[in-house]
Amino acid sequence: MGKIIRVALVATMILSLGGCKKHTIIPDEELAMIFHDAFLANSLLNKSNAKKDSLLIYEPIFARYGYTTEDVQYTIGNFSKRKSARLGDVVEQSIQLLEAEGLRLNKAVAALDTVNNVALRHSKRTIYHDSLRRATRLKDTTELRITLDSLRPGTYTIKSRYEIDSLDENRSLRVQLWMEREDSSRMGNYTAQLRRHSEESFERTMTADSSVRRLVINFWNPLRGQQKRPHITLRDLKVEFQLPQEEAVDSLYEQQLNIRIFANDFLRTLEADSLALSADTTGLAAKPAR
Repeated sequence: MGKIIRVALVATMILSLGGCKKHTIIPDEELAMIFHDAFLANSLLNKSNAKKDSLLIYEPIFARYGYTTEDVQYTIGNFSKRKSARLGDVVEQSIQLLEAEGLRLNKAVAALDTVNNVALRHSKRTIYHDSLRRATRLKDTTELRITLDSLRPGTYTIKSRYEIDSLDENRSLRVQLWMEREDSSRMGNYTAQLRRHSEESFERTMTADSSVRRLVINFWNPLRGQQKRPHITLRDLKVEFQLPQEEAVDSLYEQQLNIRIFANDFLRTLEADSLALSADTTGLAAKPAR
C-alpha cells in the first residue's frame, strides 16, 4: 500500500506541473512504464539528497517515450472520464514492474554470491599436511614447531587434532601462531590454551597481506621456566590456503574462459581450403596466356 501511495504521489506531482489541455492520450502500458521510471528517479534523488526540479526530473522521462508533460497531464486527468480504466490499475502495474526487477536483482546478487563462494572453494589448496607428530622428550619438542615460508596474500587455515597424555609433566601448555614480515616483525599473534587428557580439535584462520613472508605454528609453548617432559601427539595437521576473493574469482574466470573460439575441425577445414585455393592460384599463374 505504501508503494501505491508513493507512486500515486508521482502522478499528483505530474498533474501539478501545469493545466490540462487536450493532447495525446498515452496507452496504459506506456503510462505504467513512465510511472516506473519516475518512481526510480525520485528514489535515486531522495538517496542522493539532490535538489529536485520537477520539470528537470520528469521531462526527459516523458521525452524518452515520445510524450510531453502536457500529454501526461491530460492522460491522467482523462482517467475520470473512462469507465473501463482506473489510474490505480496503472499504478499497480508499475509497482509489479518494480517488484519484478527487484526479484531479478536479488537473484543476480545471489548468483554472484554463489560464484564468489565457488571461486573461493576452487582456490582452496592444502599447502601443508602431516599425519602424525609426537613429542615424548624435550629434544622432540622441535617437532611441534612448523614454519612455512614464501607466503602469498590470502587466507590460511590451520587445523589439527591433538592429545596431551597424562604422562606429560607440564602444568600448562599453549599453542601459539604468528606471521612474520621480511624484517622479522610479527603480525596476527595468537595464543590459546591446550586441553589435557583427551583428543581435541584445533582450528584457526589467519589472513596474510603482501608484507607477510612466513607463518609459524608452535604447539610447544609452556609457561616460562617450566619446560618438563612432554607427551603430546599431533594428528592430521593441515594448513589450507585460499586466495583473496577478487583474485579467486578472476582465477576461476580465466580457467573457465580458456577455450578456443573455433574448433580444431573448423580450423583444419579453413587450412585445407586455403591450400586448395593456393594450388589453384599457382596453377593458373603457371598457364601461358592464350
